Amino acid sequence: MTATDPAAGLRADARRNRERLLAAARGLIAEHGPKVSLDDVARRAGVGVGTVYRRFPHRDALIQAIALDDLRRVVDTAQAAEAEEPDGWGALRRFVRTTTADLLLAYRLSAWFASAWDALRTDPENVRLRRSLMQALDRMWSRAQAEGAVRPDLTSGDFALLLARVLRPLPNLPDGVDDPERSLAIVLDGLRTSTPTPLPGRGPTADDLDVP
Repeated sequence: MTATDPAAGLRADARRNRERLLAAARGLIAEHGPKVSLDDVARRAGVGVGTVYRRFPHRDALIQAIALDDLRRVVDTAQAAEAEEPDGWGALRRFVRTTTADLLLAYRLSAWFASAWDALRTDPENVRLRRSLMQALDRMWSRAQAEGAVRPDLTSGDFALLLARVLRPLPNLPDGVDDPERSLAIVLDGLRTSTPTPLPGRGPTADDLDVP
């Protein structure tokens, strides 16, 4: 089973329905985690249940479509940052700051919907998109390194692994304690060869982390 079925070729109304369903599912997953049914998605999207099942015959198909749609946005953002920013560091920084929500969604999907995620690993579209993303990150990283903006002893793979580790949600923390934007700002400064920039938000205290 694969999920390679982008909206290309759909009629305009079918494309709009698909986008509404994906948006509804994303919102429900963000609010309620993995306890989301196709019936819930239909109600949130304001369409009949039959419309959902015609497009996504089971929940795994919907999760896979969300994951691929999310990854396409991340790739588009990376390529836009690479093309439009005047330097490599600016491109990397823009990529991180504008894809935080999409990357967080990806890690949540991988943790909450393991069977759907596993089926995507060999999907041709997923493989193509992941390769495009890593190539864009590698080009931005190499450019920033050549400009002397980032540490010479790190690789684009180090950068990608750090993003994955920082954005992976930690369980059982109080609301507002685990701030991914603050953590990413710390990571970005750790990669640089220059002086740090001010951090957003506040750092968690020992009391914040003292959870049962």
